[in-house]
Amino acid sequence: MAVGKVTFTKVEREKLAEVLWLLNWISVVTGVILFGLGLFLKIEIQKWQEVMSEHGILYVPHMLITTGLAAGCINFLGGKICLDCADTNKFLRWKLVMMPYVICTFFFTSCILVGALMCYSIRGQLEESLFLGLRNAMQYYKDTDTPGRCYLKRTLDLLQMQFHCCGNNGYRDWFQVQWISNRYLDMSSRAVEDRLRSNVEGKYLMDSVPFSCCSTFSPRPCIQQQVSNSSAHFNYDPQSQQRNLWRRGCRQALLDHYTSIMQSIGLTVLLIWLFELLVLTGVRYLQTAMENVLQLGDPDSESDGWILEYSLAETARSNFNIIKNLGKCYQADNDPNINVPTVPVEQEVPSLHIQIPTTS
Repeated sequence: MAVGKVTFTKVEREKLAEVLWLLNWISVVTGVILFGLGLFLKIEIQKWQEVMSEHGILYVPHMLITTGLAAGCINFLGGKICLDCADTNKFLRWKLVMMPYVICTFFFTSCILVGALMCYSIRGQLEESLFLGLRNAMQYYKDTDTPGRCYLKRTLDLLQMQFHCCGNNGYRDWFQVQWISNRYLDMSSRAVEDRLRSNVEGKYLMDSVPFSCCSTFSPRPCIQQQVSNSSAHFNYDPQSQQRNLWRRGCRQALLDHYTSIMQSIGLTVLLIWLFELLVLTGVRYLQTAMENVLQLGDPDSESDGWILEYSLAETARSNFNIIKNLGKCYQADNDPNINVPTVPVEQEVPSLHIQIPTTS
């Protein structure tokens, strides 16, 4: 029994073809939107890629860009095909193309769904990438004269000021890295020398943070040196410390920023997928209805259209049998030459008995 069987008159087939022509042109626009969303997401990720580890998170925007281009090209061709399918004679030109076109449409429609799901599932991978990338960037913050790292100080300062964040998980992360270059330290000072010797790795660690961690909403001058020593500052209340330093970590700030973008893009892509699924269903109905008209031989008669010619179980069983029998064409079970007894060589050529006459 066919799945989703619908009977179409000639007028209904023509209207269906015209509507699908319009929907395919709208699908070209949605393909451009997909391309634009992928390009926008790629640019947003590349803005702060310097503070991310080398994880392949760019596959999501690349997926959207590729799918958008494919959707635009396929739907551009689909508009021409659907418009010609309103006429039975013109449909003959596209009869052999219709099934590959439906398969390609189904494929890129599935890719759109995968792209939407990726937008919601990338959060964990993005969080790990930001954690590792920010940790490495903070360690190289002081290397302003090292080629390949000199830009990290500027990047981290811009990040902390723009997103109102400090450190990886919080401002205390700066206490665990040497973020001041040795060239700015007075190596002749006994205090500096003792601090360098007190660390196993010879790093100059202190309870201070860069200036970019200072809150712009602070009612007093920012306390960025000896942050954990309340006695070193006049009238300093550690409980109100959030008024001086940003308390949120940059990993969480960037993660929230990208999550909001991903959720908006994912919802848009999901709506586009539903629209493309509607177009795919209409094209399938048009294809089967026109093929049945050709079988009936009367262009003005009614014809049936369906999504699947047989039930889901029968279709799955039939496809399984086709796949299972693909290799049987190379087997020799039905070879008529098999199991045929062979004649020994000595039996094929009869022996010649030559009689030699005897003399008396």
